[in-house]
Amino acid sequence: MDGLVGILKVRVVRGINLAYRDARGSDPYVVLRLGKQKVKTSVKKRSVNPIWHEDLSLSITNPNAPIKLAVFDKDTFSKDDPMGDAEIEVEPLVEFLHMATEDMRNGTVMRSIRPSSRNCLAEESKVCWKNGRFVQDVILRLKNVESGEIQLQLQWVSMPGRK
Repeated sequence: MDGLVGILKVRVVRGINLAYRDARGSDPYVVLRLGKQKVKTSVKKRSVNPIWHEDLSLSITNPNAPIKLAVFDKDTFSKDDPMGDAEIEVEPLVEFLHMATEDMRNGTVMRSIRPSSRNCLAEESKVCWKNGRFVQDVILRLKNVESGEIQLQLQWVSMPGRK
């Protein structure tokens, strides 16, 4: 693969207060897109507060390209209903990839990113060094919908030329 920066593992943790799309709730699933890649979680039946804890992987070739996230309500007989979308920047994690990490203490906070009009963060997000990896915990506020947030954890799995 040309210009691979690394593999990013995105743990889709849970949905919070997602929109109702059916009388009994929603059957949500999450789709992540990056360039031509598309990965998705399983469908959680009848829940507006689903818990996934599912790991999805994306190959990062352009660290400046945001990951596009969309939530849908699974319908059996009609097109799945959109339940909001958001974007997440990969760049804050990439920033530290070439740093020497030998003497770094577990739990070291590398950077904090505050919610702003330029991102979809619902609250401050920290990039940390945890168990030998750069990790970022994120809660995204969904756009184009009446309510809902998605909690993710981003983690670098591998980088070319690094152990």
